[in-house]
Amino acid sequence: MTSAQTEGLIGMLTVLAILVLLVLPSVIGIVHDKRVDRQIRRAQRRYFTTTATHHS
Repeated sequence: MTSAQTEGLIGMLTVLAILVLLVLPSVIGIVHDKRVDRQIRRAQRRYFTTTATHHS
């Protein structure tokens, strides 16, 4: 591998690392939001199921 190829590889890896660092917080936020949404839906289902059962 020549010096120019090594520099090119280092440059590409640096750009890729920066891209990952920029995108990672968004991905983590999306995953967290989806988990919270699932928990809210599950809690609503339980609430409506127990409310309908106890008041009927």
